[in-house]
Amino acid sequence: MGTGNPAIGDYAVIGDCRSAALISRSGSIDWLCRPRFDSPSLFAALLDPEKGGCFAVRPTAPFTTRRRYVGDTNVLETTFYTDHGVLRLTDLMPVDSEENKRRQLWAAHQILRRVECVEGEVEVEVICDPRPNYGREQCRPRDRGRLGIYYEHQGRAFILRSEMPLTISSRNGTAYLQHTLRAGECRHLSTVYTEREPSFIPPLGEEAERRIRASLDWWNAWSERGTYRGPYGSMVRRSALVLKLMTYAPSGAVVAAPTTSLPEWPGGVRNWDYRYCWLRDASLTLRALYGLGYGEEADAFIDWLMHSTRLTWPELQIIYNVYGETRLDESELDHLAGFAGSRPVRIGNNACHQLQLDIYGEVIDAVYEFVRHGGRLDAATQKLLIGFGETACRRWREPDEGIWEVRGGRKHHTYSKAMCWVALDRLLQLHRAGHLKKAPIDRFRTERDSLRAEIEQRGYNTEVDSYVSTLDGGELDASLLLLSVHGYLDPRSERAGRTREAIREKLGRNGLLYRYRVQDDGLPGEEAAFGICSFWAVADLALAGEIRQAEVLFERIIGYANDLGLFAEEIDPDSGAALGNFPQAFTHVGLVDAALLIEDAKRGGKTPKGGAR
Repeated sequence: MGTGNPAIGDYAVIGDCRSAALISRSGSIDWLCRPRFDSPSLFAALLDPEKGGCFAVRPTAPFTTRRRYVGDTNVLETTFYTDHGVLRLTDLMPVDSEENKRRQLWAAHQILRRVECVEGEVEVEVICDPRPNYGREQCRPRDRGRLGIYYEHQGRAFILRSEMPLTISSRNGTAYLQHTLRAGECRHLSTVYTEREPSFIPPLGEEAERRIRASLDWWNAWSERGTYRGPYGSMVRRSALVLKLMTYAPSGAVVAAPTTSLPEWPGGVRNWDYRYCWLRDASLTLRALYGLGYGEEADAFIDWLMHSTRLTWPELQIIYNVYGETRLDESELDHLAGFAGSRPVRIGNNACHQLQLDIYGEVIDAVYEFVRHGGRLDAATQKLLIGFGETACRRWREPDEGIWEVRGGRKHHTYSKAMCWVALDRLLQLHRAGHLKKAPIDRFRTERDSLRAEIEQRGYNTEVDSYVSTLDGGELDASLLLLSVHGYLDPRSERAGRTREAIREKLGRNGLLYRYRVQDDGLPGEEAAFGICSFWAVADLALAGEIRQAEVLFERIIGYANDLGLFAEEIDPDSGAALGNFPQAFTHVGLVDAALLIEDAKRGGKTPKGGAR
């Protein structure tokens, strides 16, 4: 069911730290995977309005909308304005403390939708059309009276309940209704996904109101734990809430995005599945969580990281799923039209088979952050880290696919070499501080120094007057801004300054940065500017002491967020349109990290963390 795709930035997200739903400005849930972020979809109108299925609640009459999150929560409120009345729709996935859950029957995998007439009268339309397994299959609906409508599929059930009378279409099994509400009247709808019967189906009415209040309290209490008090509080808190929403609570993993195959350019082929966990995000995510005061979440993420990486030790895979599993083979869903005709639609991600040597630095730097914030390393974790360090020593001279996961062949990427330097540097610092025993320190130091010599000799191009993407090359990419962020480079040095200027000149547009200029990365077509890269430019300026420039650029970039403060992976620098998977955790991590570094610079900054002797 559907009439075409809204813009990516027209969506909002709700979630319960297990999965997430995307809701359009017109009140339609167009994307939902159950029971996990990376499970097959139940609603996928996002990727095919005709075949994907949706769950829509909206007025039958023409309307305009305004929307907001209620306070510092992930509870969404959409207000519809018609000629005859005003309707308010509240959407959430209920959450509560584990202690409170133990005191009551708790339905996991629930969505609550409250619809209330605020003024006049409004005829409400509801359409619910689940299409399991990415729209490849249909459910068999059964009307079970007061228990609701059961959509059964392969031993699982999707249960729809409503305080308004529903009808099942005899043609296609869609549940629908039209019902008039008058000022002051309120009705509830809910869905529950269950993998077995019998299951607890929570009542509506006052129980639904109690769960809404409990969820608001839980999210607000979580937000109040945050310690950021700088001038960008609303954007930083929203970014923190996005990161929490996309944290898989049972394991502590943070997914890159809750979506797959939203295009990096309309109609293009650069459409990827981001419902997994990238090790590359690790150290900056940890720094963001610790910097905001969320040590519990940071420690849980480290636990997941250490569990997952044990499965491939002493090598690292770049992507794992939320439980640390490694089989993420990519396939294409040819039956789906794709977002705005952008094909192919992919599930899985073959980048898991690539060699990306920078992740050794990311993982070890994440553990370094953990120790810096009071964590302790047991003998098993020390052995793990030493093994990763030895792999970095053994493999840093090899070419790889690099941070941008290019599919055009391996090269000697400067950033990959620098992050191998970071890996060995942090191991040396951990050893010096007494946290790492029985490590081959002399080898780590020798290889680290060899890495620096190689990078300085071959990774800096004197004709371009900048560090360059590949050894002996002449092209630039935005990852070079991270050389100072990760402590490889003094941000106030001459080479850092010249690289900063060169990147801004060659990759910048309207305050944003492209990650690189698309040429021979193995794929046809274009892409937009990268949100995270733009925030790296802010971080680099802050570290260099250019505080006012950093603030001006930061304020310009956050102006590209949608009306709810959400960012996709990419931004069209000309139209401002959001592109790529949405919302994108790494973009929000970049926002938080940049805001924290601006505040740190105002307080006088800190000594770079690289360079143990």
